[in-house]
Amino acid sequence: MITGNKFDSEQRVLSEFEVIRRYFSNIGDSNPRNATSEAKSAIVLSGGDDCALLSLPENNRLAISIDTLVVDTHFPKNALADDIARRSLAVAVSDLAAMGARPVAFTLALTLPDLNTQWLQRFSEGLHESACFYGVPLIGGDTTKGPLTITIQVHGIVAENTELRRSGASPGDKIYVSGYLGDAAVALDIIQQRLIVADSPRHYFYNRFYRPTARVELGQALLPLASSAIDISDGLLADVGHIAESSEVLAKIYPQKIPLSKELNELVQNQTIDKNAVEYYALTGGDDYELCFTVAAEFQSELLTYAASMEVNITEIGEIVAGRGVECLNSAGEQLDYKVKGYQHF
Repeated sequence: MITGNKFDSEQRVLSEFEVIRRYFSNIGDSNPRNATSEAKSAIVLSGGDDCALLSLPENNRLAISIDTLVVDTHFPKNALADDIARRSLAVAVSDLAAMGARPVAFTLALTLPDLNTQWLQRFSEGLHESACFYGVPLIGGDTTKGPLTITIQVHGIVAENTELRRSGASPGDKIYVSGYLGDAAVALDIIQQRLIVADSPRHYFYNRFYRPTARVELGQALLPLASSAIDISDGLLADVGHIAESSEVLAKIYPQKIPLSKELNELVQNQTIDKNAVEYYALTGGDDYELCFTVAAEFQSELLTYAASMEVNITEIGEIVAGRGVECLNSAGEQLDYKVKGYQHF
């Protein structure tokens, strides 16, 4: 399953292959939330050989995405191992959701500073729980020694010529987002002790950061409806900017329309957060892993009908017009300027 080196012999409590067998066998193989018959039929060979083998159903494409999370960059050093695991898999699966792909399997490259069996047990449990939720088994990977780093590559399937891309938006389309924005950015301020809140809302915001939900079902439902899509990882402004650039259009965003959770609104009402900071959190904070997508006029009523039957909230926040770039407009139609557009990796 997971092959590689690489721990100094004097530091080994378990051998590398004992670690693999004990903590990473059968991840995601039992009691999945979603039906995995399609995934299982696609997996010809998983762990144990030099490569895993996948077989694509006829007239389908393989969607692949990879994400790396590094300690003290993407999660704090003192984060719980099971929370790290859940977050790592969810953010990777979110990329599949943004293209409307059906998750099939994933691989894991795990870099560890040492072999801490308690940490490995919790990480394994969190990873298994998340893998079962999304119905994706772990089919291979690698382990090595170094600063704590989790790299996950996800594999999905989508029918030919149906996938959602960033390049399909056209003037006249409306811009929508799923769920609520800004919660994860608030959570990060709480985690880094820049913001102090009571226990109950703190628990809610922690979950929004460590346990985001990849919108897999929504992504697949959008295949016949949306003209473009992206998941919100680096911040709404930055990610809408990717759609605008790829589609060669101008995206107009109305910040007052952005959906905020009850918990975030309560922090504003009790003045824990200044109301002017809300736009910062929702527009540029990132880490929400909700979907942002565009829909042409002829499909908007169908989208709203579908949204009424869904558990996830869907909100119109802007429109696509001729031009290039992204504009934010207040309720008076005046353009707002934000120096920070979103998270920058470098």
